[in-house]
Amino acid sequence: MAVRHQLIRRPPHAVWAVLADPSRYGEWVVGPSTSMPLDQTWPDVGSRLRYTVRLGPWSVDGVTTVRHRESGRELELEASFKSLGTARIFLQLRPWGEDETLVICDEHPLRGLGGTLHNAASEAVFQLRHRGMLARLARLVEQDHAGQDHAGARHA
Repeated sequence: MAVRHQLIRRPPHAVWAVLADPSRYGEWVVGPSTSMPLDQTWPDVGSRLRYTVRLGPWSVDGVTTVRHRESGRELELEASFKSLGTARIFLQLRPWGEDETLVICDEHPLRGLGGTLHNAASEAVFQLRHRGMLARLARLVEQDHAGQDHAGARHA
């Protein structure tokens, strides 16, 4: 199973704000070129997002469903591609010191062809994907904070 972690220089509530915003999904998740909520309750359990992944001239649509949520602490998703099956993505936020968050991402194939073909090579691909995804998430959260600081400084 592919497990990776990332230290983000912001508290858990700032990280959760990005995870809980369905319009930002495509900004931190590696793969989707477009995404849109299918339900207005994201990230409530059972809520879904539809997205498109493009690879050159090919594209595939998928749906991600929230399977578990502990607001501000845990988000567990099931990403589904019709022909490839599903994957479980578990994100855990742990306070780290006073103002930082350790984000732990655990992803593995759950059902279908992806699970059947799961091997060391696909595990390496998951690790590369997580590296990019968690770095994007850190950048977004930390940039949001920097933008708020700038806005506050201009209005002070």
